[in-house]
Amino acid sequence: MKKVSIILLLAAVVALGSCQRRTVTRVDTQSTIDLSGRWNDSDSRMVAQEMINDVLNRPWLSRFENRNNRVPVLIVADVKNRTHEHIDAETFMRNMERELLNSGMVRLVQGREFRESVREERADQQEFASPETIARWQRELGADYMFTGTINSIVDEHRRQRVIYYQVNLELTDMETNEKVWIGEKQIRKVVTN
Repeated sequence: MKKVSIILLLAAVVALGSCQRRTVTRVDTQSTIDLSGRWNDSDSRMVAQEMINDVLNRPWLSRFENRNNRVPVLIVADVKNRTHEHIDAETFMRNMERELLNSGMVRLVQGREFRESVREERADQQEFASPETIARWQRELGADYMFTGTINSIVDEHRRQRVIYYQVNLELTDMETNEKVWIGEKQIRKVVTN
């Protein structure tokens, strides 16, 4: 009898617990919400905007335009995550590409992986597409400069408090000469108290 009472009590607790309602609130995607203290979409967006604003307002750009009488072509090659947590660097790279492209001050070309899939499609077109619609070979736009970078972090903890320091370093390199024409750095520090 005691076992039956305990089982019924546990079943009642589970049933009551499952009756709690979850609420979902839609918020503006531009608002900053920081629940855990970890790198998030707001950090990615903010760093990309500030870094791209910086790179587009440096002397390398006007020097290139004066020398070549056109805007430069850039490729965002690789941003490595060297932090203590999982960060999808792809999201950060897309934020950077969006800011660069929407500025209208540079042109962008696709990265290595995407170029390979475009080339495969172009090869298929040579065999299967009508002659007037075939994408021709050797018409790709070459990049003048390549973006690379890292996202690093340092964590300092004591008792119930944690400080997370992020540092994003980006470099813009001339594809022909290997000259670094711009180096950018952005830091974010977060204090998390449990």
